Amino acid sequence: MVKRIVLFASGSGTNVENIIKYFKNNHQVKVINVFTNNPKAGVIERVRPFKIPVNVFDKVQLNSGVLCKQIKLLNPDLIVLAGFLLKIPLAFINTFTFKIVNIHPSLLPNHGGKGMYGDRVHQSVKDAGDRETGISIHYVNENYDEGSIIFQSKVEVGDQDSFEDIANRVHQLEYKHYPEVIQKILFTKHVG
Repeated sequence: MVKRIVLFASGSGTNVENIIKYFKNNHQVKVINVFTNNPKAGVIERVRPFKIPVNVFDKVQLNSGVLCKQIKLLNPDLIVLAGFLLKIPLAFINTFTFKIVNIHPSLLPNHGGKGMYGDRVHQSVKDAGDRETGISIHYVNENYDEGSIIFQSKVEVGDQDSFEDIANRVHQLEYKHYPEVIQKILFTKHVG
């Protein structure tokens, strides 16, 4: 039985592309759809060569349950947030219990929560003088970045590191680990 993944993104889609490439020749896993809330998101062009349908939706569709019904019809085994910035409504989470995962570019619970994404997180790590940072892959619950953690990986932060240096190191962790952890989740009863 082929495992079906739906991807959500709001931005450029580098993680989405990485995940698609990772599973491209895997006959047990299929990325069936990409969803974005941003009609100008780079992810739309990035996905085009892979011939995977991309759906653009708005906040009303997300919060009204319309999107949830649409995705329910797709019957995904896993919904993967990869640079998706909107809060997932509770009804959506309850429909897909332990089937929605997110990646956050810090070691949660540090530097998480509303408004903490992308370079804001890396600047926050630098401003706090943290000696290490990394990634957290977690299940999604009703609060930003508070779902149970499935996996974390760390990198060191040096005194001279710019937030760009930190971001580059964290991106490498994302590219290496997110697809591997997704695969593990798909073929394990419950991880985390």
